[in-house]
Amino acid sequence: MATVTATLPATADESPKPLTSPTRAAALAHDLGDDRTGGVYYKGGRFVVTVTDQAAAQTVRDAGGSPQLVTRSAAELKSIHLKLDQLGNIPQTTWGAEVDTNQVSVEIFDGVPAAGRERIEEVAAAHPGAVRINRVHSKLKFKATDLRGANGIMSRGSLCSAGFNVKNSSGRIYTLTAGHCEPGTGNTWYMDYNSTEIGLQTAYNFGSGTGGICDGANRGCDWATIRADGPNINPLGTVRYWGGDYRQIENSRYPAENESIDRIGVSSQDTTGNVTRTNITVNIGGKTLYSMLESNNCALGGDSGGPALHGKTALGLLSGGTDETVCNSSSSGNYRNFYTKVQTVLNERGLHVY
Repeated sequence: MATVTATLPATADESPKPLTSPTRAAALAHDLGDDRTGGVYYKGGRFVVTVTDQAAAQTVRDAGGSPQLVTRSAAELKSIHLKLDQLGNIPQTTWGAEVDTNQVSVEIFDGVPAAGRERIEEVAAAHPGAVRINRVHSKLKFKATDLRGANGIMSRGSLCSAGFNVKNSSGRIYTLTAGHCEPGTGNTWYMDYNSTEIGLQTAYNFGSGTGGICDGANRGCDWATIRADGPNINPLGTVRYWGGDYRQIENSRYPAENESIDRIGVSSQDTTGNVTRTNITVNIGGKTLYSMLESNNCALGGDSGGPALHGKTALGLLSGGTDETVCNSSSSGNYRNFYTKVQTVLNERGLHVY
């Protein structure tokens, strides 16, 4: 386990405004730099900023945050993450930094090749205490897109879920979904329940393999844009929850570890999950997906492409994960589902929510 001290108390003579804004917390960590912080996570109504020295801890206190001294910096964790990425595609594995434990967490799912696990263990052995390897008794797979449901979208017989409706600078509207639903461009999408035409798929990305198609930091790994200009379509900036509840999306941002997250799709929804890791490399279905968001929400086939959100904030588009068979709004269990970060796609494509 990581060597992590107790959270340091705030000074008695100062009462700064509590650090509750994810944007402010991220900016503070950025200002400190990757060599003086191990990252940010959410706990007890405010953000904890991990730091590697006492001076940085005081800077965090002065900003209203809770500092926590840690052994490893973000730069060290990123270096270890990169070494694991350099192993290439090892099926049925994930890895990424966990800020609250100050470690790189590796998860081994059923069906991982023995040789691949040995290579991961070699990296872990070279960094004692910095890498934690967990075994998860489930298999990773992309959510099947040929399952029927309500409130979905279809193309060429494939069923997926619409994500967020977004606009470019000229006001043209696009619907986001997962790139693996229908890799390519020029295909037409339709509403699942009444076959109303949505429009053509104009761009997509689906994994990098070894070709460098996505890097996760500047280019998303599993997304598609559908031009929502069908003659009888009226795209709105809302997400529809099961039961007829509508949530207006007002903004988008990168996620924070441990914050609550809702996942909605054509086949199921789960509104009881949390962000578990924010920078995951996922090896699944012969593809490598970088800088993915992970949550412990459940999901079913057909939910791919569907939105993940916190309140009225867009966070992610469902890609794939563990093989659940039952999922509802109060589901709980050992789930791992992964999402392309919406903010990465919006930045890459010059789009915004509305």
